[in-house]
Amino acid sequence: MITSNPIIGTGLHAIGGISAASCYLPGTQTKKWSWGTFWLVQALFAWIIMPIVVGWLTVPGFFTILINAPSKPFWAAFLLGGAYGFGGMSFGKAINHIGYSLTYTLAIGISALIGTIFPLIIFGGLDTYFARPGGGIVLVGMILSLLGVILCGWAGFKKEKDLRLLSVEKIGFNMTLGLLLTIVAGVLSGVFNLSLEYGQPIADMAAKNGAVNFQGNAKMIISTSGCFVVNFIWFFVAGIRQGTLKEFLPTTSGMTGKLIFRNWMWSAFAGSLWCFQFFFYGLGHVKMGNFQFASWVLHMSMLIFFSYIVGMLMKEWKNVKIQTYVVLVIGLITLISSFCITSYGSYIGEQLIGK
Repeated sequence: MITSNPIIGTGLHAIGGISAASCYLPGTQTKKWSWGTFWLVQALFAWIIMPIVVGWLTVPGFFTILINAPSKPFWAAFLLGGAYGFGGMSFGKAINHIGYSLTYTLAIGISALIGTIFPLIIFGGLDTYFARPGGGIVLVGMILSLLGVILCGWAGFKKEKDLRLLSVEKIGFNMTLGLLLTIVAGVLSGVFNLSLEYGQPIADMAAKNGAVNFQGNAKMIISTSGCFVVNFIWFFVAGIRQGTLKEFLPTTSGMTGKLIFRNWMWSAFAGSLWCFQFFFYGLGHVKMGNFQFASWVLHMSMLIFFSYIVGMLMKEWKNVKIQTYVVLVIGLITLISSFCITSYGSYIGEQLIGK
């Protein structure tokens, strides 16, 4: 039996947010590896190894459930997860171009907006959603979310200008390319949420089999395996063309076995952190009780907040003008406010419709 506790649920979402906001930091510790090589290893752990281990440890009859899963939700979740695979690539590359705080803020802001719209388009109800109780409040929240994304994007372009005027060399900082990548990442992150929604019948099977709070771990591997297949094909082919696959072996890379092992450990740590964000998201979601509708936007808020902290610790905004910093902070506050307003509107709707 599931015992709901929104306070504990919020705390679990916060842990997931910390895990997600820091999941790419270990990649900065790999040496003499190309970005594609790091990405292949972290993807293996994030989307295959850790979801299987977590599912096996927490879901009774995990492999039996997967074998007996209904084909329609299984393949829908897998294919949508594959679509998100391109979003994962875009997200990782965007960090290289515009840093942690901007990538997370823009991509997650877009994801929260798309994550609300996509289910309404797919499952119906878009035409009546905003007319129902609380719908107007949700609409205001979504408009504010779009405004927050625009403000943060503006801050990014101002940062690029500031660095140029101050003659500060920021290798790889490219706001235009980074913005395009975050848009792709944000939209496809919403698709990943759809993938998890389509996989819910599999989670329901796990719940009936005794998984209770861990039921979400049964469907996670299906979505993430689709993501991995896309990334593996892409980066394996790229590795052949660029000659970077040799970085896996000491005999062909010129690196010591110790250094390669160290790179594997840091990359595995990065992938594990990514997986743990959804492990704690699943735990937090079931603990939210009647407030489960707020899980996605709450998780998004945590991601943005903690990624901003990571960005500050890495001094990503050290050399910008105060005006640029103010625009960023206003954009950040606008985004978080929009999530709170959207959650409140959803709550009002749930309460009034339920009467």
